[in-house]
Amino acid sequence: MIRDLYKEGYTQNRELSWLHFDDRCLNEAKDETVPLLERLKFVSIYTSNLNEFFRVRVGSLYDMAKASVTKVDNKSGLTPREQLNAIYPAAKRGCRKRDKVFADLRKKLNKAGVEDLSLLECDKDEMKFIRKYFRSQVAPLLTPQIVDARHPFPNLQNNAVYVAAIIKYRNRSVFSFVPMPEALPAIIVLPHKKKFRFVHTEDLLLYYADEIFKDAQIQEIMKISVHRSAYIDVDDEAFDDITDYRKKMLKVLKERRKMHVIRLVCSKKPGKEFKKYLHANLSIGDRETFVCNVPMNLKYTFGLEKMIPEEMRDGLVYPEYVPKLSPSLNYKRKLFPQIQKKNVLMNYPYESMEPFLQLVKEAAADPAVVSIKITIYRLASHAKLVDYLCQASENGKEVEVLIELKARFDEQNNIDYSERLEDAGCHVIYGFENYKVHSKICLITKMEKGHPSHCALISTGNFNENTAKQYTDLAYMTADPKVIKDAVAFFQNMSIGKLDGSYQTLLVAPVSLKSTLIELIEKETEKKDKGYIFAKVNSITDEEIIVKLKEASCAGVKITLLVRGICCILPGVPGKTENIEVRQIVGRYLEHSRIYIFGTGRSEKMYISSADFMTRNTERRVEIACPVTDEESRAKIHTYVDVCLSDNTKVRILFPNGRYHKYAGEITEPVIAQDVIMASTKGTVPQAVQSTAAKPAATVFPTVYKQKKKKSRKEV
Repeated sequence: MIRDLYKEGYTQNRELSWLHFDDRCLNEAKDETVPLLERLKFVSIYTSNLNEFFRVRVGSLYDMAKASVTKVDNKSGLTPREQLNAIYPAAKRGCRKRDKVFADLRKKLNKAGVEDLSLLECDKDEMKFIRKYFRSQVAPLLTPQIVDARHPFPNLQNNAVYVAAIIKYRNRSVFSFVPMPEALPAIIVLPHKKKFRFVHTEDLLLYYADEIFKDAQIQEIMKISVHRSAYIDVDDEAFDDITDYRKKMLKVLKERRKMHVIRLVCSKKPGKEFKKYLHANLSIGDRETFVCNVPMNLKYTFGLEKMIPEEMRDGLVYPEYVPKLSPSLNYKRKLFPQIQKKNVLMNYPYESMEPFLQLVKEAAADPAVVSIKITIYRLASHAKLVDYLCQASENGKEVEVLIELKARFDEQNNIDYSERLEDAGCHVIYGFENYKVHSKICLITKMEKGHPSHCALISTGNFNENTAKQYTDLAYMTADPKVIKDAVAFFQNMSIGKLDGSYQTLLVAPVSLKSTLIELIEKETEKKDKGYIFAKVNSITDEEIIVKLKEASCAGVKITLLVRGICCILPGVPGKTENIEVRQIVGRYLEHSRIYIFGTGRSEKMYISSADFMTRNTERRVEIACPVTDEESRAKIHTYVDVCLSDNTKVRILFPNGRYHKYAGEITEPVIAQDVIMASTKGTVPQAVQSTAAKPAATVFPTVYKQKKKKSRKEV
């Protein structure tokens, strides 16, 4: 089945597709219909995404290129070295664009009274305040480090901000580094009666360099930050001597701090001597060196809104939206019996995660509840869910928690929670060698009149109370006997490390998810032009699924893919994927839910899942896809899909050249899907939303493509 897809001309490189998605985030920062502070957040999101991309994906390619691996990418025909040679220039172009966008936003925010200042723009009173703040709050925390025969080159920490300088000290020139203390805030708000004015703490280190390097002459100075590869495998034989899995993960985190540098970010172009010195000590070159004109620390953008006086926020941020409680439940009564009678589908963040938390809280206190079993991948930093699980254990319930310690960049958080859960008496297990447990499932069991009764929740996203307010996800609470039977079997299998268990209803990776998806695609292929496939996922990279989708397209099946991020299949390629349309929505909330629909009418199969169409999900993770069978929940998902496919404003259409373009069809009424869903909680839905449940809408890609092609043939 696996073939050289790039030779067939309908696939693209995964890494470059990721960069295209990052660019979409950056374009949101340019969108004048988005409030200014929200646009500023998209600059930060772009930067954060790019940092993760380099640490994870570029780090992996770097290792392969260093080891002279010449195996070509199945989808583009590029070797690891060739991919790196394409990635670095593309990323630098993106950073230059980001710098311009940030500069433009800074000017506009200044005009709106939110003034991001350089220290040279501050007045005398403000400088007096800043000087006092620096000397009392900042200077005592600074630890300048010189590099000489007795002071080795420091191990610069990933993503930390440093002031790097060449100073002349006691008639000799030395290099010095000053780390920005993590305890300090990213920005300092200045006292002002009418405006909100602030400066960046990192800039104080540059401005007061003379005070930091007393009795020294500064020859060159700038801010720098390094990004280190995070590509390290806990299952590597280097960690075989550690039997305690939690200790093994702590060792991995420690080793990650010393991984090789794959990017150096400088606040200005370094001089010849400085550049040579940094390159030699970091083992990098010009390719890996980026010069950027934005603050090194952009995380402040997400806290800025709360700092600004409320009377100044109007028009600068999205109108507040509070997630609604699901109308399917009566919150004056116990939830478990209600779920026994009917399934409940919740749509985050439009609906609140609170009903699930309330369900677990009730279970923790209910004398009839005997067990709670749950898988955990990512949690909020202060998780009420963990409080309730601990309470349940302390109340004598059997609480089994399968927590994934390998959840990238959440390892320490999960290690801390695993210790707390164990201390409370919970039975904690950590997943499997070479597999991550990415499924999202919770099973609650009661004993009533000598008989067990159950309810389960299966979600497309994490049990994270914070991201449930920021990511779109579906959560399905059910007591369906078939689902419950499989849920019981799932936890039994997980507790004994059995990955190849059999299930009747749930699709579970790595055993049955991929094979069933392929089977369902093949069944639609047999229907030819009567077939229909819809999938909403975060990424598509799995070669076998891509090939099957292409074969379905060739047979005439209408395929609509709503893909937030990476998409390696190119739609609209004549004779191959011309019946495939790929759409992307980037908006106020991060699109995260996964939905699969195969067929129409009575033969339609519908699933929600934690899995993307990626090889890592289908083959190297424990994932779950749950069928949605009750009419009320299916109708709710169809309405949700209808709204997403009716978006003509935030949506972008993927073209055969791998580029995304705005919707080019006729727009009689602007539709922003996320706004429509928020409005629907108040009972208002635009007429432009059409029903895909009634009929599979023929792919609009060829029409849109032709319209765009007439406008600009050079673009494709």
